[in-house]
Amino acid sequence: QVQLVESGGGLVQAGESLRLSCAASGRTFDDMDWYRQPPGKQRELVATITRGGTTNIVDFAMGRFTISRDNAKNMLYLQMENLKPEDTAVYYCNAETMTPVLDYWGQGTQVTVTS
Repeated sequence: QVQLVESGGGLVQAGESLRLSCAASGRTFDDMDWYRQPPGKQRELVATITRGGTTNIVDFAMGRFTISRDNAKNMLYLQMENLKPEDTAVYYCNAETMTPVLDYWGQGTQVTVTS
């Protein structure tokens, strides 16, 4: 059974940092991603990392967020620095397989940034 479990969210002040973790189990994955869904808005991509470690960070996170993974531990991370109130959202871990093509989601972890 495939499971993705996020942790590390919380309530912080603007300028502070958080590290999100996603524990994956049940199989190994190809691309892994972090998404977020701000209140009242649609879910949006934050960052992607391939199994080989190639990363892609979206513009609003560039320079502040770092995505990484530990394939041996089947873990995904998102280090978030200099957090802003607009980063407030539920953050979701997403994992993909290519053979077959499947897509898995965690339950999300809340990040709230106060000004």
